[in-house]
Amino acid sequence: MDPQEIIEYLAEEEEEEDEEMNMFVATYTQLNHRKNSNSVVRHGGSVFNHRVINRSRAQGHQLIYRDYFGDDPTYPDYIFRRRFRMRRSLFLQIQAAVEKHDPYFVQKCNAAGVPGLSSLQKITAALRMIAYGVPADSLDDYIRIGESTAIESLKRFVISVNQVFGKQYLRSPNKNDIKRLSGIAEQRGFPGMLGSIDCMHWRWKNCPTAWHGAFSGRYHEPTIILEAIASHDLWIWHAYFGLPGSLNDINVLDRSNLFSEWAEGRAPEVHYVLNGHDYDMGYYLADGIYPPYPTFVKTISAPQGNKRKYFAKMQESVRKDVERAFGVLQARFVIVRGPAHFWDIETLKHI
Repeated sequence: MDPQEIIEYLAEEEEEEDEEMNMFVATYTQLNHRKNSNSVVRHGGSVFNHRVINRSRAQGHQLIYRDYFGDDPTYPDYIFRRRFRMRRSLFLQIQAAVEKHDPYFVQKCNAAGVPGLSSLQKITAALRMIAYGVPADSLDDYIRIGESTAIESLKRFVISVNQVFGKQYLRSPNKNDIKRLSGIAEQRGFPGMLGSIDCMHWRWKNCPTAWHGAFSGRYHEPTIILEAIASHDLWIWHAYFGLPGSLNDINVLDRSNLFSEWAEGRAPEVHYVLNGHDYDMGYYLADGIYPPYPTFVKTISAPQGNKRKYFAKMQESVRKDVERAFGVLQARFVIVRGPAHFWDIETLKHI
């Protein structure tokens, strides 16, 4: 190797050493800056700048059990039903089913052997948020549950309830149901009626800004539409949720799965006689915006004569079943009466 090549080689080695020294100095400076910052706002816990609060979780479980589930509870049955929106026996049934379905609600111990939150605490937090529409942070001082854990409990609870009880309580009417509904409808003057149909708008507070135009309609703020069919006993037989509030009832009907079984030839059989004619297809009571399908019976606008006036009065009276269902739903579970605070439609759908 000649002297010139030796000089070039040493120069390259010196440049690489300078680069390594610069990288080391930059890394050391950054670490030293973080160390000084941590010395000012240093908190304990496994997450950086996250404070761990000793909430006495066992005390929260004992309070709930003593107030509502003990042998001699502090609050009587009528207060339990008002605050949980159900009887104690139904709550215990739901608790057992949810614990069996999702291990998240089973009480566990951490690595130190300390028991975690019980299913009573998680389910109670979820039901309080659903029943009263309160923020997750407001439950901490009584239930002893953190805000993020309360939100996670709510999401998992509504999913578990839908998956466990949905096949029984979120289904189309079977033959026995249709027979019972037709008999009751005939006594009310509408033989062959299967329920009333309408749409409800749920205001979406945390709608993404880019979606405001699509979800804002006549209410001038983002809403999500729920299409439902309800019977006289406020049982909801059909629910289709998630379309933007800029649509109307006709657009929602065109996109819903209401007539999917009818289109595939699997419509429920309904036999009744009206004015000497035999019919084999049921119908729903609807307002004036719905299209003139044979499956919809609408009121008469500006009726003339006593006969038409009486029909319009009776149709509008019976059609209020779905309106009452929406009213009771919003009164019993305030979370769907106020604005929705979650960011994704899938969570709102489960709620």
